[in-house]
Parts: sequence; C-alpha cells; structure tokens
Amino acid sequence: MDKNEIKQIPKGWEVVSLGEIIRISSGKNLTQREMNLGGKFEVYGGNGITGKHDEYNVEEATIVLGRVGYYCGSVHITSPKSWVTDNAFITSFPENLIDKKFLFSLLTYINLGQYSNSTAQPVISGKSIYPVKTLLPPLPEQLRIVDKIEELFTQLDKGVEQLKAVQQQLQTYRQAVLKAAFEGKLTEGRRSKIEMIEESSAGGSPPLGGRGAAQAQSAEDLLEQIKIERHRHYEQELEQWTAEVEEWEANGKPGKKPRKPRPPKEYPPLTEEELKKLPEPPEGWKISRLGNFADIIGGVTKGRKLEGRETIELPYLRVANVQDGYLDLKVIKTIQVLLEDLEKYRLQEGDVLYTEGGDKDKLGRGTIWKNEIDNCIHQNHVFRARLFKELTLPSFIAYYSQTQEAKTYFFRNAKQTVNLASINMTVLSNLPVPIPPTEEQHQILEEIESRLSVCEQVEKTIEANLQKAEALRQSILKKAFEGKLVPQDPKDEPARVLLERIRKEKSASAS
Repeated sequence: MDKNEIKQIPKGWEVVSLGEIIRISSGKNLTQREMNLGGKFEVYGGNGITGKHDEYNVEEATIVLGRVGYYCGSVHITSPKSWVTDNAFITSFPENLIDKKFLFSLLTYINLGQYSNSTAQPVISGKSIYPVKTLLPPLPEQLRIVDKIEELFTQLDKGVEQLKAVQQQLQTYRQAVLKAAFEGKLTEGRRSKIEMIEESSAGGSPPLGGRGAAQAQSAEDLLEQIKIERHRHYEQELEQWTAEVEEWEANGKPGKKPRKPRPPKEYPPLTEEELKKLPEPPEGWKISRLGNFADIIGGVTKGRKLEGRETIELPYLRVANVQDGYLDLKVIKTIQVLLEDLEKYRLQEGDVLYTEGGDKDKLGRGTIWKNEIDNCIHQNHVFRARLFKELTLPSFIAYYSQTQEAKTYFFRNAKQTVNLASINMTVLSNLPVPIPPTEEQHQILEEIESRLSVCEQVEKTIEANLQKAEALRQSILKKAFEGKLVPQDPKDEPARVLLERIRKEKSASAS
C-alpha cells in the first residue's frame, strides 16, 4: 500500500487501521458574508485559516483534515475556540492515549489525499480513510518521536528560512534591475555616446549604417513605422478575405461566410494624469499603450456547442501553464475546436502571453511563447500579444510586463472580488509601455540578461536545496513512523495494551 505498506513491526508497536484510533465529522459551512463580518475566532477550511467569525464550533484545539479539492487530505491543528467549515473534517481521538502532535505528524506523512474516492475532484471520507493501515507506538515513544521531529524540523526550518530570504533578496534585485532598465538607466552611457556621434555628424557626415542607423531613430519614428506596417498587414488580410469570399460565393456559399478581418485599433495618447503616475521617459523614448504596437486577442472559449461541425483536437494553454516569466508545460490539456480556430488561435514564436487573472498574483504576467508545442492554441483566459518583431522585441515587452510598474497597473485596473481579480482585453491593451528605439531595446536586453543570468543560476541552486530539504523532511517522517528515529524502550507499556484501552474507551462512549 504505497509508502504506508507495513513491512516490519518494531518491538512494542501495533498495526492499526485509522478507523480504530480516529473519528471524523464535517464542519459547518459559512458564507463569505458571515466570514467578512469579522470576529475574534479563526475560521479553518481545507487550506488552514481562511478568515474570522464571531462564533466557534470547536472548543479545544483539534486536528482538521482538508476534505475536498486541491487541499484534500491536508492536515492542520486549530487554535482553541475556532470555527471549522464543511471543507474540512474535524477529528476526534482519545487525547489521553494518543499524542495530538504525534497524530498530526502521522496523518501528514500518510498523505490522505491519495485515498480520494472520487474521479471528478479529490474527496476523502471515513469510508476511504478508515481502512488505511498504519503503525501505533507506545505513548511514551510517541512523545519521544514528537520531541525528535520538532528538534530536527527546527534545524531544517532555519535552513529553509535562510534559503527563502535569499530568494526574496534575488526577487528584490531582479525588480531593481528591471526598474533601472525601463527608466533608461542601464543604457545612459550608450545614449550619451550616440548623442555625441549625432552632433559630430550634423555638419554633413554620412549616417551610421547597419544597426547603427537604427540608433538614431526615435521611438516616435518607430511607433509611426509600426502603425504603417500594421495598416499594410491589414490591407493584405483584407485582400485575402475578399478572395476567400469570392471563392465561397462561387462554391454556392457553403458553411459560414469567411470572417472579415478587423482594422488595427488606435488607442489615444496617455493623459497627463496617467503620465504623472509613471517615471519620465529618457530623451528619444515614448510611452505608448500596448495595443498601439501589438495585436492582442483572447483565446478559444471552452464549452462551445460544436455538434455537427467539423472539428479537430488541439493542445491549448490554460492560466496554470502561464507563470510569471516562464511556462509550466508539465500538464497540457487538449480541446475540440473548429478547423478555422487553428489559424486564428495558433501561437507563434515570440507571442507574449498574459493571464486574465484568478488569484491576485495571476494578473497579467507576460511570458514568451517559443514554439514549445506544435499547433498549440490558448483559451480565452489567456491573452496573446503579437508584435512586429523586427521593430519591437518580444523579450523587451515581456520583461516590462513583469516589472512592479506593470503589476501595479494591472492590479489598479483589475475588476476586484473577494480574493480574486481579473483584467480584460481593454485593460491589457491600455497598458502603458516605455518604448525606446529598436537598437536600444537590444542593448537593454543585453544589460538585463547579463545581470539576471547569475540570478537565475543562484535561483536554481536554491530551488534544488529547497527540494532536498523537503525530501529530508519526508525522510525524517518515514524513519519516525517506521520506528527508526528514536530507540525503543523495553520499559514502555506496549501499544497492544494502549490499543485495548482505546477500544474500551470507544465502546464505553458508544454505549
């Protein structure tokens, strides 16, 4: 039975089922309004403390188990006088015979979520967890085990705390680098050299060639060039659509008429009020709205009725796949869509991906698609911004979208509900972005990546050490509940006698 399979019984221990030593009962539901009323008593759900209430339904501190969903099987110890919701089970057990902290560690180690008896979403019940077999040591040994676990975990927690402190420092440093980059401070020296070259060539010297020529281009010229390119691209789409409509009509108008392309939308300049909230851009830069230099669309909607229509099955990105600065592609789901949806929603290398929201930390983001999966599309909770890559660099826009400035904009303009927030395409399209000339974008990226590359290596080392710490934590628990963490004492009353007492207490309380 997985990691809990009983292979060897330490001397003085007994094999028991969970149903012999604990009983569970459901908590009671609270509406969000009832929790928002405040109060001095903590409310516990499947993920621990979720709020406060002015009443309590648990008198003494007890162990609660996450009952359903993502936190199914999670284990928490409540404070005295607290409220437990119906997302959790309240445990009862003979506290004079089983140590509370021992039982908490044991239930954590067992991982009750693996005994879910539901296929739709994880759910545990007495029926699914009562038969689970485990080992019960004598009560004095339970106390020795708890003391040793706490000693080792205290040392481990100190190490983890230090690693997380360094992690936070790296995040602070990363934001400082990005802030300096998008205020033009990382390329101040290069801009000064360019100004000197421009002044010396003002008397008739020929302009610089190659990428040097782009250095003299202002952001205003760049944005005008993008506007021309977007209009030219729209004209090409319009010509193609006209040809498709003619063919459709010639063939007797089968199915739906081809969708007419939309002209690129023009967004107004930033207002004085908006500009006051932003750092002043360097000379030659311009602040423009994302929608003025990127084509932005939402993705395919799930649950559409497609019966009787020709469809194909495609992989698609969900919000869970689009993380802050990277993609998590461990789990990729597929969806049935119309044939024409492939061309409309297919991701291309360099697309910048944004998330609609959910939890407040999931607003916006900005992660680059690098063609990791063929013919991959995105759902409607993920937006795609497509740039003219020769003029505006996707990595530049993605990095800016991860700055505190951008995060603040998304959060300030999001639609807010309790613990949730979301942005729409209008909010995303209006994101103010500082734009330098193309050549300076290249230079800024070089500066950012040279500074952050060391950061990323340190971050990987920290993540590896955090994983090792978690593995060590599990190893400590494994040894504890196999009887290998502390020595057995032959003077201890054997668990067999303890178990008989538990059975007598249970029988007496039932009668």
